[in-house]
Amino acid sequence: MAAKVFLHLGLPKTATTYLQTLMWADRDLMRSQGVLLPGRERRDHLWSSRIVREDPNLAGYDERRRTAWDRLRAEIAAWDGNAVISHEFFAGASAEQAVAMIDALAPAEVHLVVTAREPVGLFASSWQESLKNRETATMAEYATAPVSESSQAIWNWRTLDVRLVLERWAPALPPAQVHVLPLPGAESPRSLIWERFAALIGLDPAAFDLSASFPNESMGVVEAETLRRINLHLQDDDFDKPFDKGVYIRTFLADQRLVPRGGDRFWPDPDAIADCRARGEAAVAHIREAGYDVVGDLESLRVPAELPERRTVGTVTEAEVAATATALAGRMLHDVRDLTKERNRLQRQLAKAQAEPPLRAALVHRWPWLGRVLSRSDTPSP
Repeated sequence: MAAKVFLHLGLPKTATTYLQTLMWADRDLMRSQGVLLPGRERRDHLWSSRIVREDPNLAGYDERRRTAWDRLRAEIAAWDGNAVISHEFFAGASAEQAVAMIDALAPAEVHLVVTAREPVGLFASSWQESLKNRETATMAEYATAPVSESSQAIWNWRTLDVRLVLERWAPALPPAQVHVLPLPGAESPRSLIWERFAALIGLDPAAFDLSASFPNESMGVVEAETLRRINLHLQDDDFDKPFDKGVYIRTFLADQRLVPRGGDRFWPDPDAIADCRARGEAAVAHIREAGYDVVGDLESLRVPAELPERRTVGTVTEAEVAATATALAGRMLHDVRDLTKERNRLQRQLAKAQAEPPLRAALVHRWPWLGRVLSRSDTPSP
């Protein structure tokens, strides 16, 4: 059994993608340094978080997804060094689910790792992250939503307020096994959070290639509001599937089409900022009183007394949304044209391959999946 298991809970929007990308890119190097990252891919940790949080849709998942948590535990049980589990959706678990997960990892010594961030920046980032997941709440609605009682709720103060997350997760462990890593300030190198995280779980941070990482970029305020309005037209069942949300809304639309436009950075409204400031103060007091291990500057979890000037979502005009939407439609028309040309080219290749057996054999050798496509097209229609 692993000696120690470091359970990285997030929070969401606290460099989790950055840290996870670095680990998954160099799993073999991690193993050579005595640290196991179990599973075949990052989604095994995502599916494990859904199992731990008792997702009511589990029965409809395929076997690989339903068995993800069992497979991770089996790998950890066969390992004699340290192990790390990392996904920000674990932060949503209830206190009972947290205890059950920690107990399921016995007899390993479980350590919680909580990356945290001052609440205003976290709140603004999380709102637009929710939009990338097809949500439609305005920022004002997002700000005033009550803390959810459901472990399935992610884009909610349930997972974004570090004090609330620690109050559910930390009581099952001694304070010395609860590690809070505040994100370094903007003036610090981005690599500093990796150096602190890696050293904590038993790795040599300097041995890893940091070029494998990529930032989870933000949209500007107009682009975010435009995406929110587009989501209102994507509420059918087809876009409820995780694959469709991830590929078409998050990657194709948000990350590849709207993020590159740049755009103005933004803050929540003054009332939401005041709420964030109170949450930051409460979090610092709670962490200090509980005696958790803090790796970094605890004071950085407070909202600064003075924030730089930025727009709010309420200043976005109809003309700005229209200009962004029409530019997006023009860009996507180019995409459709390019994809149609590529489809036509492949259809011509397939037709030629069917007529010329040597070419068919060469294409199938290069792309084995084409053999199945061509075989189906050879079958006469009934």
